[in-house]
Amino acid sequence: MYVELSDGVRLRTMTTGTPSAAPPVVLLHGGPGLWDYLEPIAKLIDDRTVVHRFDQRGCGGSGPSDDQSMRRLQDDIEELRLHWGHEKIVVIGHSFGATLALTYAASYPDSILRVGYLGGAGTGDWLAQAEAEQLRRMTAAQAARLDQLVGRKRTQEEETEFRALSWFTDHADRERAWGWALEDAAVPYPINFAANRAINAEANAWSNEDRARTAAAVKAPVWFVHGDGDPRPASAVRQLARHVAQHEFRLIEGAGHSLYRERPDAVRAILTELIS
Repeated sequence: MYVELSDGVRLRTMTTGTPSAAPPVVLLHGGPGLWDYLEPIAKLIDDRTVVHRFDQRGCGGSGPSDDQSMRRLQDDIEELRLHWGHEKIVVIGHSFGATLALTYAASYPDSILRVGYLGGAGTGDWLAQAEAEQLRRMTAAQAARLDQLVGRKRTQEEETEFRALSWFTDHADRERAWGWALEDAAVPYPINFAANRAINAEANAWSNEDRARTAAAVKAPVWFVHGDGDPRPASAVRQLARHVAQHEFRLIEGAGHSLYRERPDAVRAILTELIS
């Protein structure tokens, strides 16, 4: 199903589950510049409530857009909430989507019941630590090949290889990591690198104080959920969580960045608590 926004951009949306006493959930995929890949999370909770997913503007099956900013993405969520007819929603974001969920909750406090912050970056010097861990999980040959593929025009086979090399280090299960990365890399949509650059430039310009103020502005309860095998350090997420007045922090053992893939039962239990 497509929903046309106020500026004419059409978003591809997917809805599963049925309305119930539990609040409606909106899932926010990561990237930026990717597509919705959160059907596995929807399947963990859509037996309990209605779950909405969508491709962010300019991404996946949604319409093109040169308007790429955090504020615009927040406004898109709000327009979708109104379109779906929900007074309040639970937003659950993964990776970059976790950042988007938190900023949406800060900007639209009257629209939010609770927030799920899954596999997010947190605050502080998380990027250097994450990159060091990702490099540690690669062989020298893999790192050299990734460097070759960055910043050049790639064939379809090279694009799949580039994505797999970029993503396989996210998984805690090193034996299955490459297979999972190839599975994710096979999605036919192109990565919107323009959106990725624009939104990352905006987010990277935020100081730690900016991130703390945003977190402190969130009045709804926030559940920070992280895998102990995620290259992004859990300490950075704990540091951000301390600025949210009402928060829970849950560390899932044996899970990487795609924690719902490696420990689905643990994630189901936590999200069931979140929406109950």
